Amino acid sequence: MKCPKCHFDNPSDSKFCKECGTQIIPLKEIPVTETLETPKEELTTGSTFAGRYQIIEELGKGGMGKVYKVFDKEVNAKIALKLIKPEIAADKKTIERFRNELKTARDISHKNICRMYDLNKEEGSYYITMEYVEGQDLKSLVRQTGQLAMPTTISIAKQVCEGLSEAHKLGTVHRDLKPSNIMIDREGNARIMDFGIARSLKAKGITGAGVMIGTPEYMSPEQVEAKDVEQRSDIYSLGIILYEMTTGRLPFQADTPFAVGVMQKSETPENPKEFNPQITDDLSHVILKCLEKEKEKRYQSAGEIRSELENIEKGIPTTEKVVPKRKPLTSKKITVKFNVKRVLIPALILL
Repeated sequence: MKCPKCHFDNPSDSKFCKECGTQIIPLKEIPVTETLETPKEELTTGSTFAGRYQIIEELGKGGMGKVYKVFDKEVNAKIALKLIKPEIAADKKTIERFRNELKTARDISHKNICRMYDLNKEEGSYYITMEYVEGQDLKSLVRQTGQLAMPTTISIAKQVCEGLSEAHKLGTVHRDLKPSNIMIDREGNARIMDFGIARSLKAKGITGAGVMIGTPEYMSPEQVEAKDVEQRSDIYSLGIILYEMTTGRLPFQADTPFAVGVMQKSETPENPKEFNPQITDDLSHVILKCLEKEKEKRYQSAGEIRSELENIEKGIPTTEKVVPKRKPLTSKKITVKFNVKRVLIPALILL
């Protein structure tokens, strides 16, 4: 073993140099200094992240972290990048669940589902890449218009049902279906986002410990109680989305998540016709059946709901409605209309 001071070659078991007496520490006993990486909480517009993603703008933020519109320089395309919060990324088991769930989510290829790409790490920060959809999320559309016309509601809901049917067929349940997770693109196509993410988080119900899966206002009774969640839980959430689209309000509202959870478990929603007389009895029936407390009393599949909506649609005359618009991000003014067969909306920012 070579002395670090005089470079004399000593026997391998030497503790001191036989030539100069300097202490010799075997390499295996030298402590390794771990380089601490500080996870990022946000990305700067105009910067480049992970060597390939040019940050164009922040699109929104949620319980998991912030979402950015980025330009991927390796594939020359715009995509969405979700930067996971450091406190979530610090849990190795959660990250491993993310990775496993995304493997399944990547297998879902459908026109009404936003594609998930990958989970990666850069300088201590974990991030998820996914398809970028140019358009407006359904939550913003409802806020903007109040109550959506029946043709608009049915067109969007039918497409969501198609996406759910494909995912459920592959054994994937969304678990956090809500209007802000549904994008409407420039052509009027509804796209469900964030498949494969909610299941990865720890949960023990709305009243238990851990990170809650789902948003209280859209959670099924069984989800509130941390019971088994399956496709009929997504159907309950879809019922709330239908209720909100047609009435402009949620069926259950309270000051705290706990109070909302109690209402989801025990209270019967008011008939949506009380808030919008234009809703037909058939559509009201569909909404309230989705919101049954017992899973067995709900529709058993998204395909069943789609069939019901198609029958209702046949009895509605074609109507046109100009969409109220905020200032678009493009210089070209966009004027669009709704009708029964297709829903078109302006290309606005993804939140």
